[in-house]
Amino acid sequence: MAAWSDSDIGHMRAAIGEARIAAQAGEVPVGAVIVIDGEIIARGVNRTISDNDPSAHAEVVVLRAAAHALENHRLTNATLYVTLEPCTMCMGALVQARIERLVFGAYDPRAGAAGSAIDLTDSPAFNHSFEVNGGVLADECGEVLSAFFAKRR
Repeated sequence: MAAWSDSDIGHMRAAIGEARIAAQAGEVPVGAVIVIDGEIIARGVNRTISDNDPSAHAEVVVLRAAAHALENHRLTNATLYVTLEPCTMCMGALVQARIERLVFGAYDPRAGAAGSAIDLTDSPAFNHSFEVNGGVLADECGEVLSAFFAKRR
């Protein structure tokens, strides 16, 4: 197991709390927080069902909230913590937001775009790259997803 900083673990636990909120709302339990200078400035959960919006993944929801809070579409000093490896759409959004760092929990072998199904972490097609750290509290993040889908079966 990798040695993660206390800050990474604490912020991922906050994202896990958001994932649990999503599960209670009947959404796929993915949660996210955006951190700048050690402080959480925005929180987000999957809202695709609630909003009837296929783009309302937790990452997009939290990017929108952070951009609104900062009154700036660029999040150049931000770290995004999310409980599941982002998909291709979300990776594109992270590039557009110019985030500095992505930290995710569980890997997604079916749709993950940070190295699992496809690797867009440092694509020459993008005009921005960022640091990526995966697997932070991966088991805990995965358990939230597994419990949600077990209840639905």
